[in-house]
Amino acid sequence: VQLQASGGGLVQTGESLRLSCAVSGGTSSNYVMGWFRQAPGKEREFLAAISWSGGTTAYADSVKGRFTIFRDNAKNTVYLQMNSLKPEDTAVYYCAAGPRIWSTLAKTSSTYGYWGQGTQVTVSS
Repeated sequence: VQLQASGGGLVQTGESLRLSCAVSGGTSSNYVMGWFRQAPGKEREFLAAISWSGGTTAYADSVKGRFTIFRDNAKNTVYLQMNSLKPEDTAVYYCAAGPRIWSTLAKTSSTYGYWGQGTQVTVSS
């Protein structure tokens, strides 16, 4: 399974971005999907996860209400809609695929066996 994240860029505070994660070499509906980010000098941080059907989601408190994860299994793609971006959202954003069974471990990076290459998001003040 290969994951290709895209959609990052440079935006100003308060603006929006939509990240995409295309899944190839497998069927996205076989996986729980997650988004993480890592800023320079910091550990990788969980942002959001979505069950294989899209019926269940989980968010980190830091992005709840601003970010939305959703998926289109017909397109083998998962998205992260990011609104009201802040400078502290600046990081490399990664998508990941994990086992199909949903659990609270969906917030844990070690749950995921497949990772995309990351896409840079920079929010200027």
